[in-house]
Amino acid sequence: MIVVSIRNGKIEAIGHTGAGNGIVCSAISCLFQTLVASICSLTDDNIEYDIDNGNCRMIYKNLSGVSKTLVDSFFIGICMISREFPDNVRID
Repeated sequence: MIVVSIRNGKIEAIGHTGAGNGIVCSAISCLFQTLVASICSLTDDNIEYDIDNGNCRMIYKNLSGVSKTLVDSFFIGICMISREFPDNVRID
């Protein structure tokens, strides 16, 4: 089970889906990496992040409007995956 949490100042995606659903892990990892790369490329916002074998974390303060929109887009993608694969992804 992958647990995704979006809290004030922190986004985490922790865990694995288990055998047979690697595509779900890949999708969440891709969304997360795209979020981080987009914020770093398109804004001057300072973020800290760690992406490591099933664990993705991003810590931030005072995001710009562009970054907030990117986070909203990330959340939409996570929700879509969660609805499609409810046994593999939980939004906390």
